[in-house]
Amino acid sequence: MTSHTSKDPLHGVTLEMQVNSLVSRYGWVELSKRININCFKSDPSVKSSLKFLRRTPWARAEVEALYLASLEQPLPESEEIDTPADNPWSNWRGDKN
Repeated sequence: MTSHTSKDPLHGVTLEMQVNSLVSRYGWVELSKRININCFKSDPSVKSSLKFLRRTPWARAEVEALYLASLEQPLPESEEIDTPADNPWSNWRGDKN
């Protein structure tokens, strides 16, 4: 029996996961500049954004496009998370220092 792998990069990624990822990467202010949607500008929250995005296909398409673009771009060095040397999980991938 062979396993089916999807070629869709959004397969298994919920809209909530996309919004949370974009907010953690850009923040609400930068996100509202990149996608001109009022739910990102006026008293933004994940819950209100999801409610709007689920009812508005064009806005959801813009969020999905920005999410996909953000996956292709590495974080700038200033945004990368530094792990302390004494952290036991700092080399979990087996990377050599």
